[in-house]
Amino acid sequence: MLDSNKISKFLDIPREVSSQIPKITVTGFDEILIENFKGILEYEDFFARISTHIGNININGFNLKLSQMTEDDILVSGKIENIDFENKLS
Repeated sequence: MLDSNKISKFLDIPREVSSQIPKITVTGFDEILIENFKGILEYEDFFARISTHIGNININGFNLKLSQMTEDDILVSGKIENIDFENKLS
């Protein structure tokens, strides 16, 4: 019997699509797209803390806005100064 990882690999499905692992795309210093997020823990115009299934993502900057949000994806825009990760799995 095949497990879901083997099926995903066989079908060439990206890992972030077949699991709950977040995919993070940073565009310059102006946008960060987080796919497979769970929720927003904190939000100010200078700080955002986003929860994922494997930990939290902290975003520091200026004029931060939650530009777009769906059930699974969130786009934070503004002047991003730094991003750090709190790994829940360690």
